[in-house]
Amino acid sequence: MSLRTKLILLALLPLLVVTAIFSVVTLHQGNMLTKRELHTFEQNLRRSKETALKDYVSIMRIAINFIRENSANEDEARAKVVALMQEELFSDDGYFYAYTKDGLNLVHAAQPELVGRNLMDFQDSNGDYLIRQLLRIANKGGGYYQYLWQQPSTGNEVDKVGYVEQIEDWQWMFGTGLYIDDIATEMRLIEAGVDANVKQTLLAILVALVVSIGIVVSAAILFNVHEHRLADQNLKELSHKTVQHQEEERRRVSRELHDGINQLLVSVKYRLEAAMANIPDSGGVARDSLVKGEEVLNRAIQEVRRISHDLRPSVLDDLGLLAALNQLLDDFRERTGISMDVDIQPQQSEISEEVATTLYRIVQEALSNIEKHAQATRLTLSLEEDAEGLFLCISDNGVGIVKKDDFARRGIGLRNMRERVEFLGGEFELSSRAGNGTRIMASFKQYQA
Repeated sequence: MSLRTKLILLALLPLLVVTAIFSVVTLHQGNMLTKRELHTFEQNLRRSKETALKDYVSIMRIAINFIRENSANEDEARAKVVALMQEELFSDDGYFYAYTKDGLNLVHAAQPELVGRNLMDFQDSNGDYLIRQLLRIANKGGGYYQYLWQQPSTGNEVDKVGYVEQIEDWQWMFGTGLYIDDIATEMRLIEAGVDANVKQTLLAILVALVVSIGIVVSAAILFNVHEHRLADQNLKELSHKTVQHQEEERRRVSRELHDGINQLLVSVKYRLEAAMANIPDSGGVARDSLVKGEEVLNRAIQEVRRISHDLRPSVLDDLGLLAALNQLLDDFRERTGISMDVDIQPQQSEISEEVATTLYRIVQEALSNIEKHAQATRLTLSLEEDAEGLFLCISDNGVGIVKKDDFARRGIGLRNMRERVEFLGGEFELSSRAGNGTRIMASFKQYQA
């Protein structure tokens, strides 16, 4: 595992742990709060229904008292109360009922078939003697009781909350009730809404986590790219400084060879010539040795000059790029016999020393590759200047770069060409196909000193 991957994981691990803990705590607290709020809401909803029941019974008691006060006798009052309860409906399933203390049904607006029946022993589905329970609650002063009863609108037996009171002197229990199945329905809807909110919260946390991971990974990638670019830039600068140092060192060594060793060899040559002038032609072995020594010395002087020129041609510093390229091409033509088509236009603007050196080294390296590898019979070289910049093109009709081994052999030189050009802000292009030769192009749009 790479160091970069370890750093990314090290950055992501705390984020994942914190997100997981936050999610668990949030869900746990949310679940507890939801249960508490739902319980409170259910209680409040139930309490509101119970309050409404008590209000309905209170209104009925006021009506009963009014009837009794305005009736001729108790029998008339009872008949009017029964008629009122039988007709009074406050909702589809809201009605009044009345029983005697013995469990005889007097009023049932929703199920008139129960009127006149004794329901003291009636049991609901849970086995509760609900009429007995209602009578007991009424005897204690009234109150609420939950039981199962058939809902008129649906015909199903559902939960119902009743509120009952007593008419003491008549020994009647009367009351009403409300079905509370709608509370369960309402709670299910609320729970479904809460579950949907929880899912949305989880989705939001997941999205936030994914976005955070994306940000961390993106930042790591950007940082890595930045570091690579910075490293590449530093490497290019180091390479450029190395090349500059090499050029300075070549220039120094070239001058030392030319102005130092070469001058000493020339001085020795003059002394040999002076010595030979004082020895007659019949000098025998001594003169022959001096003649051979002079020949060897001439070859040494030429070799020193060649090495000095290869290291750093003095003509590049003294006469400029054009003269240095012409000299380089002349030496190449004499050495190889390859036909050349050369078009070097004089530059109208002053060329910086770095660009001039780079162009010279590109041509030098290209000619060396052509001589060693291309098997070419002809090459074309052009150096042109226009409004857009300076353009160099070298092409040959050789075998081209056929195999990867050829790239490996020439890789360092080609890479040095590219790095030199690109560091100075130029563009470098190499194209080659087997049997069609090789073409090298370099351009500088801003090259002036």
